[in-house]
Amino acid sequence: MAFAGRWETETQEGYDEFCKLIGIPDDIIEKGRDYKLITEITQDGDEFSWTQVYPTDAKVTNKFTIGKECDMQTIGGKKFKATVNTEGAKLVANFPNYKQVSEISGGKLIETSTCGSVVLRRTSKKL
Repeated sequence: MAFAGRWETETQEGYDEFCKLIGIPDDIIEKGRDYKLITEITQDGDEFSWTQVYPTDAKVTNKFTIGKECDMQTIGGKKFKATVNTEGAKLVANFPNYKQVSEISGGKLIETSTCGSVVLRRTSKKL
C-alpha cells in the first residue's frame, strides 16, 4: 500500500448531498465545496497517521493501526471509536454515520464515503 505522502483534492463527486446527509451545516459545506483539501499520510507497517488540512488551516490528525480499535476525531471535534481494516490494498473504516474506503489507483488517492445510498468520491493527486 503506497498511501504515504501529501495529497491534494482534484475532484469531488456527491459532496453536497453527502455532507447534508451526515449533518454538516450549510455554511461549512459552502466553504469546503471548492477547497483543495490536503491529506498528509505517514505509514510505518500497519501504523498510520492521517492528517487532513481544511480551510482556515484547521487540521485533524487520526492515528490508527490496521485491525485495532482506536480513538478518532472529526473536524467538528466529535470523538468516536473505529477500526480500520484492509480489503486487499484498500483501507476500510466504518465510522458512526458512514463507511469509508481509501485506495491508491492510477497514482491517485481515491476516498469513497458511503452513507446509505449517498456516495462521496474524492480523488486526490500526489504533491
